[in-house]
Amino acid sequence: MPVDPLQNSAPTTDDATLSKVVSDPVEAVADIPDGATLAVGGFGSCGIPSLLIDALRTAGPRGLHVVSNNCGVDGWGLGLLLESGQIDRVTASYVGDNKEFARRYLSGELEVELIPQGTLAERLRAAGSGIPAFFTPAGVGTQIAEGGLPWRYASDGSVALASPPRRTEVFDGRTYVLERAAQAGFGLVRAWKGDTDGNLVFRRAARNFNPLCAMAGRVTVAEVEELYAPGELDPDEVHLPGIFVQRVVPVGPDGPGAEKRIEKLTERRPAAQEETTR
Repeated sequence: MPVDPLQNSAPTTDDATLSKVVSDPVEAVADIPDGATLAVGGFGSCGIPSLLIDALRTAGPRGLHVVSNNCGVDGWGLGLLLESGQIDRVTASYVGDNKEFARRYLSGELEVELIPQGTLAERLRAAGSGIPAFFTPAGVGTQIAEGGLPWRYASDGSVALASPPRRTEVFDGRTYVLERAAQAGFGLVRAWKGDTDGNLVFRRAARNFNPLCAMAGRVTVAEVEELYAPGELDPDEVHLPGIFVQRVVPVGPDGPGAEKRIEKLTERRPAAQEETTR
C-alpha cells in the first residue's frame, strides 16, 4: 500500500532517516543554481515532471540549459520556464508546437541545439553509463556532422552562433560521427510509482525519456504519483534503481502536479451519430 508522504517526510526511525523523500517540491529544487544544466523527462505532454517544473519557476534560477526531447508547449511544461525567461539554451530533438519557443529562438533570445531523437536518447544513456562519447551514423552527410546549424541568431536575423563540425571516422567502410554524452547537473523526472529509496516504475508511454534523464543527472529529483515503503515494490517491476535518484517528491491529489493534459485531443463520434450523418 502507498505510504503517507507527510509521515515519511518526518522520519522517526533509523530506517526512515535514510528516506529520500522531500515533501516540499520547491525545497527539492532549491539548490539548482543559475546556469545549471537540466535533463528533463517527458515526451510532448506525456510524463513531464510538471510539479518540479512549477517549483523551479517559483525558485527562480535563470540561464538554464535544458536537455529534453522538446521544450513543452505554450503555457505548460517547460513552456512555463520559457515564458519566465529562465531558459537560455535547449538541446532537443523536436521544437514544434510552441510559439514562444520559436519567437525567442528567431529573435536571438534562445540558443538551440537540434539533434536526432535517437542520438539524444543515447547521449543521455551514455552519461548515466559512464561513457564519455560514442560514434553513430545518424547525421552523417548533414550539418549535424559538417557544422553550420544555427544555434543562436542575432537580433538582425543573422546567425550569431553556428554548430561546429564534428569528428567522423570510418568503421568497416561506413562513416560515423562522434557524439558526446549529455551529462547534466540535475535530472528532473516523473514516475508512476516509487519507494522512499528512489526505485521508480514508469507507466506505459511515460517511460519515454524519464529513465534516461534520471541516469544523466548527477542529482536527480523524481516526482512520484504513488509512494511506497522499501520492499513493497516488486523488484522485477522496477524500471530504474534508486541509485540514480537522490530525491523523491510525492505528487499530491491536487495542485500543478496532479493535472495530466492531453496534447492533441481526438474524439470519435458515437456510432448512432455517425449513422445519422451518412
